[in-house]
Amino acid sequence: MPDIRPLDFERDYLELKAKLEELKDIAEQKNIDLAEEISSLESKVARLKEERYQNLTPWQKYQIARHPNRPTTLDYIGAIFTDFIELHGDRCFGEDPAIVGGLARFEGVAVTVIGHQKGKDTDENLMRNFGCPHPEGYRKAQRLMRQAEKFGRPVICFIDTQGAFPGIEAEQRGQGWAISQTIMQMASLKVPCISVVIGEGGSGGALALGVADRVLMLSYSVYSVISPEGCASILWNDASRAEEMARYLKMTAPDLAAMGVIDEIVPEPLEGAHRDNEGTFEVVKSRLRLHLRELMEKNPQELVHMRYRRLRKIGVFSEDEM
Repeated sequence: MPDIRPLDFERDYLELKAKLEELKDIAEQKNIDLAEEISSLESKVARLKEERYQNLTPWQKYQIARHPNRPTTLDYIGAIFTDFIELHGDRCFGEDPAIVGGLARFEGVAVTVIGHQKGKDTDENLMRNFGCPHPEGYRKAQRLMRQAEKFGRPVICFIDTQGAFPGIEAEQRGQGWAISQTIMQMASLKVPCISVVIGEGGSGGALALGVADRVLMLSYSVYSVISPEGCASILWNDASRAEEMARYLKMTAPDLAAMGVIDEIVPEPLEGAHRDNEGTFEVVKSRLRLHLRELMEKNPQELVHMRYRRLRKIGVFSEDEM
């Protein structure tokens, strides 16, 4: 397993945890009875773990959501699905590695899987444009959704992007149109559709894969109209106030669940998905199984009607709730 870079707020906890492991190794290798010392240190580690992770701030969750070792779409596909066949290109301009998609089986059910894909290192991030899609990536997603609808396959999307690529070439090739068409395509799909926010859900680039029957969100993921840095730069002309801005954006899973933007919070291991990939995969798989089973019982007209009602409820409130 690659080295995992500690975040600032967890550094003291991880140092204490490393000392505990070192003490266990010494006791085992030298056959020394250190049971009392190990028990005492285990209690301290457990207490500090609870203190660090039970009450994370929005900014700290944002840091975890962007952790470079966090599982990507292809990691989830490899762990949860079988017989994956990746499909490429938009049949119009070219291939966009920032969005991956194709055919797979989920516990024997044929599905279409689509998701944003970040890199694992600098070279791969450059190749995948840091998970920021161009218009051809969204047109590829549309093509796969139309194909899924034609053959009656449910669609499962994984959201993990800072946002759509904002460069001039993307605008020249119709970035805004591509995103809006993908949103419209998802809204009218006559097959079950589930989206899972697995990391960073940023702006319209994330929303383009988020108009689903059910939207799930890992507990340390974020989903927002803009990044805290971008918002601070626009409002205050000072990106260093990003931590302050993160509190106001309501970008964490509990905030979004309370507003009805997402349907369920999928619990991560306390230290984050990047420190327990297998545990995270199992939980996501179990929730997908439940929601897919429920949605597959609906007919196409019911799905579209339910999706419409779900979207219309977002943002509705009364003065009594304020």
